Amino acid sequence: MENFRAFWVIGFIGFLGFVSFANGDDGSALMVPLTLIQSAAAKGAYCLDGSAPAYHFSPGFGSGANSWIIDLEGGGWCNNKKTCEYRKASRHGSSNYMEKQIAFNGILSNKPDENPDFYNWNRARIRYCDGGSFASEGYDQESNLNFRGQRIWSAAMEEMMSKGMRNANQVLLSGCSAGGLATILHCDQFRALFPSNTKVKCFADAGMFLDAIDVSGGRTMRTFYQGVVDWLGVSKNLPSSCTSRMDATSCIFPENLISNIQTPIFILNAAYDVWQIQESLAVGSADPSGAWKTCRLNYTTCTPSQIQFLQGFRNKMVSVLQSFSGSRKNGVFLNSCFAHCQSGAQETWYANNSPVLQNKGIAKSVADWYFDRAEVKAIDCPYPCDSTCHNVVS
Repeated sequence: MENFRAFWVIGFIGFLGFVSFANGDDGSALMVPLTLIQSAAAKGAYCLDGSAPAYHFSPGFGSGANSWIIDLEGGGWCNNKKTCEYRKASRHGSSNYMEKQIAFNGILSNKPDENPDFYNWNRARIRYCDGGSFASEGYDQESNLNFRGQRIWSAAMEEMMSKGMRNANQVLLSGCSAGGLATILHCDQFRALFPSNTKVKCFADAGMFLDAIDVSGGRTMRTFYQGVVDWLGVSKNLPSSCTSRMDATSCIFPENLISNIQTPIFILNAAYDVWQIQESLAVGSADPSGAWKTCRLNYTTCTPSQIQFLQGFRNKMVSVLQSFSGSRKNGVFLNSCFAHCQSGAQETWYANNSPVLQNKGIAKSVADWYFDRAEVKAIDCPYPCDSTCHNVVS
């Protein structure tokens, strides 16, 4: 069991690497300072270590002055005392370790040539420091660990409302990876904050973590998520539309949630999600012989049988999203890439060589869906058919 726990500490570090890559700065991006939520303590909203939660905010202007994007930061999870203690001494468990300023790229860019439809909106990134996708609730006295993600969510939304979001005429909740999962979990709660005449939609990037069978025949992700749900108290904040018919661990998996979300939501995902390949499907604990050691890090080294296994993972993703996309209000962009998070990096969000499906890049696909210019139900053909991918090789 200790080896399994140690692996997930390693996996957590790898996760942060993916998120950093996905939000990379090219040196010219707007740098936005960190702001602590001073009112959070009165609500009992703390990061894992007891420090104040935080956010970065860039005000809108011109035609975007009354439009808002709220972006929920990603960065893995912790699922037991050891991994949460490790996490609380990092920027994903304490605001004391957070960068004093970060670059706003991709969907948060303030440049019309990088983000044509949202560049002048009010843009905020809510920092992630509870370890439970903004849904935890509890306190471990022995280790002095605060699991207050749901309270952080509420405190952050109150803060944004006080900065003018209550007067918004259109809003978008977004997030990548663990932030993408948080977007799925909180989408309808976000809608409930606004009057019926406010346009409210949600956009989840790389949040489709599947309850998939790993290379050993086990369920690594389910085992890990069980700790997140139970130890961090996430079970208390999962949608009742799911928990009334399934066990709590099943109800943190988006495949069991997305079809019941009432608010319009757009799912962006790579069919061969490299984080899930490396840390769920072909994780070291599921591959003691090391047969997947090179394939899990570099898809070009995979054998035909390994590619066939990965096609099975894609097939499950396609099946889930085909059912979900049957609703007119929802949007999908599932490309057959080996990637993880594609909305935060400029080169994948909006650039001359960005990924394309049905002759549209990601930024245009999301905007066409958001502004009701077109339906977007884009599901790619299987690997290796897509030549527009920005594939990740470790």
